[in-house]
Amino acid sequence: MKPEFDSERIADSQHMEQQFERKLDLKLILSVIAAGLMSFTGVVVETALTVTFPTLMDQFGVDIATVQWITTGYLLMLAVTIPLSSFLKKRFPMKHLFLFAVAVFIVATVTCMVAPSFSILLLGRLLQGVGAGIALPLMFNIVLEQAPFDKMGFMMGIASLIAAIAPAVGPSFGGLVASTLGWQMIFAFLLPLLLVSLLLGIYAIRQSSETAHISFDRLGYLLLVVCFACFVFAINSASSEGWASVRVVVLFLVCLASLFLFVRHEGVVEKPLIDLDVFRTSKFTFSVLYLILLQFICLGIGFLLPNYSQLVMGENALTAGCILLPGCIVGAVLNPFTGRMLDSHGAALPIMIGMTCAVISTALFAIFIPVASTAALTGIYVFFAVAQGFTVGNIMTNGLRSLPNELNADGNAVFSTFQQLAGAVGTSAVSTVVAAAQLSLPDDMVAGTRLGTSNAFMMLLVLSLVMALCACKAVLSRKTLS
Repeated sequence: MKPEFDSERIADSQHMEQQFERKLDLKLILSVIAAGLMSFTGVVVETALTVTFPTLMDQFGVDIATVQWITTGYLLMLAVTIPLSSFLKKRFPMKHLFLFAVAVFIVATVTCMVAPSFSILLLGRLLQGVGAGIALPLMFNIVLEQAPFDKMGFMMGIASLIAAIAPAVGPSFGGLVASTLGWQMIFAFLLPLLLVSLLLGIYAIRQSSETAHISFDRLGYLLLVVCFACFVFAINSASSEGWASVRVVVLFLVCLASLFLFVRHEGVVEKPLIDLDVFRTSKFTFSVLYLILLQFICLGIGFLLPNYSQLVMGENALTAGCILLPGCIVGAVLNPFTGRMLDSHGAALPIMIGMTCAVISTALFAIFIPVASTAALTGIYVFFAVAQGFTVGNIMTNGLRSLPNELNADGNAVFSTFQQLAGAVGTSAVSTVVAAAQLSLPDDMVAGTRLGTSNAFMMLLVLSLVMALCACKAVLSRKTLS
C-alpha cells in the first residue's frame, strides 16, 4: 500500500516554492498570455473548421463520418496528451515543454495549410492535438505555481478568459475566411499568433519548481489511452449508429474495464501517472463534477441553438453562428472580475451566483424554446454565459485550493481532461436526442427538430439541477487534504 504522502517529495516541493517568490509581475502575465495564445489557437481552429466540413467533403471526396475525424481525432489526441501533463511538469522545465508544444503546433499548422490530401490534413490535426494538450494544462500550472495566493482567483480568471473567448471567435472567423479566402487561410492566420506566443514564452516563462528523473507509468498510460480511445470512438459512433448499437456498447464496456484497471493500478504503483489521492477531498471531487456537467450543458447548448435556428427558424448560417457570440464574449470578459471576487470574498459567492444563473437560464430555454425569437435565444444565452463567467475559473480554483501543492499538477490534469471529454459527450448526447425526435416525425423535419430540441433542453435542465447540488457540496464541504 502506498504511504498517504511522500514526505520527501513534499519537502522538496516546499523548499523550491520558498525559493521562488510568488508575485504578480509582467513576466507572470506574459507567460500566461503566451501559453494562453497556444490554447486559444487550438480552440479557434477546432470551432472554425466545423463550418468548412461541406467544402472539405467536396474537395477531398470524403463522407460526413470521415470528415468528422478532423474534430474527433484532435479531441482524441488532446485527451491522451493532457493526462501526461503532471509527469511532464515534474520531469521537464516549463519553458522546454512550452517550446516543444509551440514547435509541434506550428509544424502541424503548416502541414494542415498545405495538405494535398485528407490524410495529411488529418495528420496535421492530430499533431495540433498534441501541442494543445501540452499547452492547456501548462497555462494553469504556471498560475498555480507562480501567482500570489491572494491573486490566484484573478489570474485563473485571466487564463480562463483566454480559453473561453476562442469558441466565440471560431465559427465567425472560420466562416468569413473560408468563404472569402479559402479554408487553408484559417491555418495561415494562426501563424502570427503562434509566433507572438513563441516570443513571449521565450522571454517570460520561468521555472518555479524542481524537476527530477522520475519513472514513467507506462502501464497506467496504456490503460488510460485505451480507455479514452474507446470512449471517443464510442461517442463518435453513437452519433450515427445510436447509443444502443453493439459497437457502441462494446466500446463503452472496454472503456469502463480499462478505467477500472487504471484505478486499481494507480492505487498501488509507486509513481502513478495521475495521483488519485486528489479525489480524497470532497471539495475537489464535487468541483470536478460541477465542471463536467457545466461543460456538458455548454457544448450541448452550443449545438442546439445554431441547429434550431437554421432548421426551425429559417435563419442563415451566419446569423445562427452569431447567436452564441455575445454570450461567449460576456462570459469570457467576466472571468477575471469574478476571479477577483473569489480573492476578496471566497469561492462560495461567485460559484453560487453562477450556479443560480445556470439553472435559471437552462429553465428558460426549456420553457420558451418553442416560441422564442432569435433575439430572445441570444439574450437567454448571454444569461447562461454569465454563469460560465462566474464559475469556470472559480470552480477550478476552489477545487485545486483544497489540494496540497504537490498534487496541484495532478488535479489540473484531471480538470483539463474531463473538461474536454465532457464537451464531446454533451454534443453527442443532445444530437442523439434531436435525431431520435426527427426520426419519429420523418415527414416533418421542422416539427421533429422542435420536439427534439425541447426534449434535449429538458435533459439539460435536469443536469443543471444535479450541477447545483455539486456546487453546494463543492463550496460548503470543509474536508480537505493535509
